[in-house]
Amino acid sequence: MKSSPDPSAVPDGATFSIGEVAQRFGLAPHVLRHWESVGLLTPATRVNGRRRYHRAHLARVAMILRSKQIGLSLARTGELLDACDGGGRRRILESQLDALDAQIARIQTSKNLISHVLTCRYEDFTECPRFQAEIIVAVTGADG
Repeated sequence: MKSSPDPSAVPDGATFSIGEVAQRFGLAPHVLRHWESVGLLTPATRVNGRRRYHRAHLARVAMILRSKQIGLSLARTGELLDACDGGGRRRILESQLDALDAQIARIQTSKNLISHVLTCRYEDFTECPRFQAEIIVAVTGADG
């Protein structure tokens, strides 16, 4: 079981190997290496050629993971984390919120369509005029 990824539970000055950070967040070390290669993460130091991470890195890993959970691409996550001000970060998040709202609307439309199909009086729902009209609207956004 992975330990708590809470960066505040880490003593100031503590450092972690790539394996320790990966284990803490339930990741494979190659994921952290990839994030380094795309500029999302930079180890604070190298000791004997090995990466060492500090508490701030743990917080950054947590932000990367959360950004993925809300649907941001790694490139967009980089923009979010590297934005110079709160306003820039808010604009990125507002854009993502709009994208999530659109995705929720598409999912709700799909759910409504499936619910209709499951209760449709037609044996073959593809022959149902309501289904035909709704599927056209769902795909094209225009009444057919």
